[in-house]
Amino acid sequence: MQRPSEIEPRELELRLQKGEPTYLIDVRQPWEHELVKLPDSLLAPLDRLSSLGPTIKPPEGALVVCYCHHGVRSLHAAAMLSAAGLPAVSLAGGIDRWATEIDPSLAHY
Repeated sequence: MQRPSEIEPRELELRLQKGEPTYLIDVRQPWEHELVKLPDSLLAPLDRLSSLGPTIKPPEGALVVCYCHHGVRSLHAAAMLSAAGLPAVSLAGGIDRWATEIDPSLAHY
């Protein structure tokens, strides 16, 4: 399986600031999502992603950005979604890196 591309936190921040169509998918577990999450993200844990896949309907032309804690699970998720025909990438470094570089007010765990 080809390694999916990643998006850097600053690149994602710019997309969101510009209002570019972006569909955020959190592939962590529900307890992690409750601790800290990006706004307007869909919770779709990696272990259930294949069964949830058909229900994932990003807006037309949106880039699907998967994220997890450190960016490992989201790489797998992006590969699965890309194989299903969705334009998916992984947030490099996950929400941990986002919290460090973009929004230090977010909780680290």
